[in-house]
Amino acid sequence: MERKDLETWLDNISVTFLPLTDLQKNETVDHLISLSGAVQLRPLSNNLETLLKQDFLRLLPSELSFYLLKWLDPQTLLTCCLVSKQWNKVISACTEVWQTACKDLGWQIDDSVQDALHWKKVYLKTILRMKQLEDHEAFETSSLIGHSARVYALYCKDGLLCTGSDDLSAKLWDVSAGQCIYGIQTHTCAAVKFDGQKLVTGSFDNTVACWEWSTGARTQLFCGHTRAVGSADFTVKVWALCWVTKVVLQRCKVKSLLQNPGDYILLSADKYEIKIWPVGREINGKCLKTLSVSEDRSICLQPRLHLDDKYIVCSSALGLYQRDFASYDILRVIKTPEVANLALLGFGDVFALLFDNRYLYIMDLRTESLISRWPLPEYRKSERGSSFLAGEQPGFSF
Repeated sequence: MERKDLETWLDNISVTFLPLTDLQKNETVDHLISLSGAVQLRPLSNNLETLLKQDFLRLLPSELSFYLLKWLDPQTLLTCCLVSKQWNKVISACTEVWQTACKDLGWQIDDSVQDALHWKKVYLKTILRMKQLEDHEAFETSSLIGHSARVYALYCKDGLLCTGSDDLSAKLWDVSAGQCIYGIQTHTCAAVKFDGQKLVTGSFDNTVACWEWSTGARTQLFCGHTRAVGSADFTVKVWALCWVTKVVLQRCKVKSLLQNPGDYILLSADKYEIKIWPVGREINGKCLKTLSVSEDRSICLQPRLHLDDKYIVCSSALGLYQRDFASYDILRVIKTPEVANLALLGFGDVFALLFDNRYLYIMDLRTESLISRWPLPEYRKSERGSSFLAGEQPGFSF
């Protein structure tokens, strides 16, 4: 049969075939298959799976594909990327999917960045980091050697670390280089804060002192406490409070029951209570508000306190108490599983840092579970019997 005659015959067959019912079409196909040999059946076998299983990501418009992909979890999406180059291309181009995945991990999303591949890389990097935390492979350990006695006070800022020791000295270190920049003789150091020119120390001799890094000279000495000064700050010099373990002073950014935006807020914490004090008003010395974990003072607070625009967080023997900053109501109590009496080092949107005498712990605040721990140097009491106090850094948020 000539090509032209074949095309005419096929057109006639098509006209006759299309009006048939599905059952009649099946019988027709079965009859044609029975009349076919291996040469005809081989291409049918090769193309049959492709004909039956249509690639919807290839056929659908991008908008519909992205809508369907939003219903899949990130791990399933990563598996789908392995199906084909086309699937990997489509999935990797869906910005909203990867932004949502990063947001679920705690990232603050910059909507101006619409590069889907960027957010996919951020997600993969974060997942890898979290796995390293769980496998205890997230940190590298290095030692800074220079003090001759126990290091009690630590403060980290802008890549620099200040250490205060029982050897009556304070040192400023470049953390990345592992080198000591300044070393000066001081009194005993219970707490340290610094900038590029000066150092402020709170001491076990009940005083607060200010020192110059360049000369090592003591420029100011503040007296008035009757016990060790456990918190030092450039804006907080001398307080006549009885055995305060933590003092926090900062400007209020949101309206609360007691403060307006722009007001200073001062929080002090002792063994049992958190107190809110008036600052910047007519100061009468009276406490504005007292927050406690138990009315009978049966539950002790750990000597750490977190304050930001949203929450006041403290640690106790029962776990972490998270209060709303605006109303001071308790939002939740986060139990600390397996380990009791963990002190709070930092509290973020997704993670919290806790510690005891042996380990630094990382808690996932979404699941309220400890996902990693890191061994701390061997605990030793000082000659005065003072207890362990971990360092801090400004702007803790993660």
